[in-house]
Amino acid sequence: MRLTVLYFAWVRERIGQAEEVVTVPAEVATVADLVGWLAARGGGYAEAMAAPERLRAAIDQNFVGLDASLAGAREVAIFPPVTGG
Repeated sequence: MRLTVLYFAWVRERIGQAEEVVTVPAEVATVADLVGWLAARGGGYAEAMAAPERLRAAIDQNFVGLDASLAGAREVAIFPPVTGG
């Protein structure tokens, strides 16, 4: 599956890019799986994904939990929690 992955805030800073297109293996079925697969790339990915509980995600611009399925997804955004004010 090919996905556009968008990174925001400190996630983007640690990875060093705002977005990329990736081809994920079939066993990557959820956002949590994607986070783990990205972390396994090492370097800034490992650092950015080290604490998945600190991450939030959106699939095709809809907020989702990390347990959300990637089936049919075209775009996944990964970002830290956002606060308003």
